[in-house]
Amino acid sequence: MTTRPSVTEPEATYTSPLGQRYATPAMLANFSDRRRVLLWRDLWIALAEAERGLGLPISAAQVEALRAAREQIDMGRVAELEARLRHDVMAHVHHFGEVAGADAAKIIHLGATSCFVTDNAELVMIRAGLELVMDRLVAALERLAEFARAQREQPCLAFTHFQPAQLTTVGKRACLWAQDLGLDLETIAALCERLPLRGVKGTTGTQASFLGLFAGDHAKVRELDRRVCAAMGFAGSIAVSGQTYTRKLDTWVVSALADVCGSAAKLATDLRLLAHKREVDEPFEAHQVGSSAMAYKRNPMRSERICSLARFVHSLASSPRETHANQWFERTLDDSANRRLVITEAFLATDAVLNLVVDVCGGLIVHPAVIAANMRDELPFMATEDVIMRGTAAGASRQALHEAVRTASLAAVAGMKEGAGNDLVARMLADPELAPHVNPGAIDPRRYVGRAPEQVDEFLGETLGPLLAAHAQRRGRFVPGVRV
Repeated sequence: MTTRPSVTEPEATYTSPLGQRYATPAMLANFSDRRRVLLWRDLWIALAEAERGLGLPISAAQVEALRAAREQIDMGRVAELEARLRHDVMAHVHHFGEVAGADAAKIIHLGATSCFVTDNAELVMIRAGLELVMDRLVAALERLAEFARAQREQPCLAFTHFQPAQLTTVGKRACLWAQDLGLDLETIAALCERLPLRGVKGTTGTQASFLGLFAGDHAKVRELDRRVCAAMGFAGSIAVSGQTYTRKLDTWVVSALADVCGSAAKLATDLRLLAHKREVDEPFEAHQVGSSAMAYKRNPMRSERICSLARFVHSLASSPRETHANQWFERTLDDSANRRLVITEAFLATDAVLNLVVDVCGGLIVHPAVIAANMRDELPFMATEDVIMRGTAAGASRQALHEAVRTASLAAVAGMKEGAGNDLVARMLADPELAPHVNPGAIDPRRYVGRAPEQVDEFLGETLGPLLAAHAQRRGRFVPGVRV
């Protein structure tokens, strides 16, 4: 971590839009400089306490002095020290020693390397960040479940190749969005369970310095590692490391965040297309302006922002893989600046995306009349399958019926492209081969949604319900707040 002196005029320097406009206060706090420094100090305290408990000549008073000084942080002083020492961790070691007192300063960072604090603290923040992401996913899924349940029977056009296809329901489509986000929730929950601490590994991961401190006692070195992990809330540390934990873990984390953003962008893209068709709108406040020039416009700006920020996270996902691939032997420092940007920015952007998703999904507006109008010209095409089935049941050739329907349908489409209405039913009634099997009164959208309403019930009851029940402790922990 690099500390810089504070700037007295914020408008005179660059501020990341993720912090200024998009990410939530909780995620910003998780990756803040102060949070990082406090974690470093927690690690130094945990190390000193464990070393003392295993017999090193460290007094209770020394450890207590570290605890008492934990929150005494002067970033300006750290910046002065770093400018002289050219080392961020050592600047903090010196400053912690200054505020804890000369006696306590002697045992700070005993046997450790910089990655003891940097890597371990980062894993704590990553795990906490994933917990916040899961809170937001649960909130989004709860709102989608409510929406899907309310819209389970509302017929609407489905699309394949973005061409009108058999009908579905608005609720069934919402279940497609929820299923993706539910899979992401499962992935991140498993990742959190799997995530280890780096632990107490030493300069090149051999624990040689700690073995020296404990006079060759391997059991005590292993116990030291276990105690520090427990103090930081982890079940254990990574089995082996170089100077750093394997950067493979970073690829898992950022890939998982990119997957979440992919699911969110799919949802938001569908909403943008539905807004174009005027079938479903995202929330729109009474005084919201859609366009500075075109006052009548009601642009899906939140869904557009979801897609925009998601694209940014996707662009970050390749970077950890490159970093991992280029860690020579036990480590090179070309990971540091890259990770400082990529990991934090990926979390902040994903946080912003999910904040918007929760907000949007809680205020979706459905327009049944427009949906019905958009279906009207397509419904005769839906009825053709019924014509073929009825004709086949009456003994007609399925292939001959299919060809007659195809010919009539293409002619009807050609007329529609010239501005006429859909006259397919009339064309089929005029065809002696098809007419006996046409039922003009059968064009009811509810006849053509298949099991969509039942699939909504089954998905909510058998898949999403149990998943949300498994995360019941997260219910209500996140309330969206759209910033800009």
